[in-house]
Amino acid sequence: MKSAILDIIRSELLAQFERLSQAACEAHAAATDPGSKAESKYDTRNLEASYLASGQARQVDELAEAVRIFDALVLPNYAADARIDVGALVEVSSHGEFLHFLLVPISGGLEISYLAMEITLLSPASDLYRKLLGMRVGESLEGSPLRIVGLT
Repeated sequence: MKSAILDIIRSELLAQFERLSQAACEAHAAATDPGSKAESKYDTRNLEASYLASGQARQVDELAEAVRIFDALVLPNYAADARIDVGALVEVSSHGEFLHFLLVPISGGLEISYLAMEITLLSPASDLYRKLLGMRVGESLEGSPLRIVGLT
């Protein structure tokens, strides 16, 4: 199951990388186009295009790093009574609704669908990631309606 989930994540990251790379190329072309040269001291089109190209280039670099990391990532399987750690697929219950989180090193916030599950990736930058680490099935997050009901 986790290898299929990893394949979906890799495909999504690669698709995002390709889309953003194309957009970054277009922004770079707009920034360097002689037609976008300032016509007056108040014309900032070229400067704005340059900022956009720079920002998109940073995002492309971040996505390339995420693709590289997920290409090498192997997600371990956890016993139902294990402590939650990196690579764990965690099922939680909140007000009768079931939520799924995958603890990964990068790309937190990405949401994917696998079978009938919506899985949200959590990275170390996430408060929830840090709170879930070390917990076990049956425990609840302090001050929260989240209760851990499954671990893979």
